[in-house]
Amino acid sequence: MFRGRTLLIATKHQKEKVIAPLMEGLLGVKCVVVHSFDTDELGTFTGEVERKDDPITTARKKCLMAMELNGCDLAIASEGSFGPHPFLFFVPADEELLIFIDKKNDLEILERELTTDTNFSGQEIKSENELSDFARKAKFPTHGLIIRKAKDDFTEIIKGITDWEQLRINFHRILEMFGVVYVETDMRALFNPSRMDTIKKTTQKLIEKINSCCPECKTPGFGITTVTKGLPCGECGFPTRSTLSHVYLCKKCAFTAEKMYPYEKCSEDPAYCDICNP
Repeated sequence: MFRGRTLLIATKHQKEKVIAPLMEGLLGVKCVVVHSFDTDELGTFTGEVERKDDPITTARKKCLMAMELNGCDLAIASEGSFGPHPFLFFVPADEELLIFIDKKNDLEILERELTTDTNFSGQEIKSENELSDFARKAKFPTHGLIIRKAKDDFTEIIKGITDWEQLRINFHRILEMFGVVYVETDMRALFNPSRMDTIKKTTQKLIEKINSCCPECKTPGFGITTVTKGLPCGECGFPTRSTLSHVYLCKKCAFTAEKMYPYEKCSEDPAYCDICNP
């Protein structure tokens, strides 16, 4: 279905470095980067352009706009979201989303990856010692930094800082002007190897999903849509919060299938039971 076709990668931040080799090697497509389309039109991490839509809608728009500009019917785009982990409070998280759209076959397949392997952070800084501490924790200089006047101020902002001299010069310049500096991690993929690794993992998961076909109609993208909790406790038999089954759905013909015990265990350790270990 995809071998030999051209796949547009809608990005301006070099995500093709991890997406293209996997897509070309495992799907047989020919990847092309869309240089005529500025994805920042749909929102920037630093806030100059507000992202008005949710991540899925934004990624979908990237694909559709890129396809319209280039007269192509196959595209992929990603969107990242950063903030507190939904379950591990006060721990920063990166959620990457990849969407694959095939207009020729009326297909839309998406995949997500949620990870705590991120340096996402920002801090108001008033001294060079504070700056050095923050930079090292943020994995600088392999990971880029951004300096600005204040967290929500866009009048003075320097992005893509990747060496100590450049960091110190810009820090002292902003500090002398305003008395305080806001330093944050640059979350654009080309300045953030940790994020690029997560995009790579998401691409691998997406390809697995594309290669998973519906048993009924053979349409690609037969994936998990529901996770059912309730794996019984091995001691008392009470349903726990652990996964009991995965439910798969075909978006084309609506065929569903349930896979019991997806992690190859039929009971849970009593340590995770709300009855045995309240």
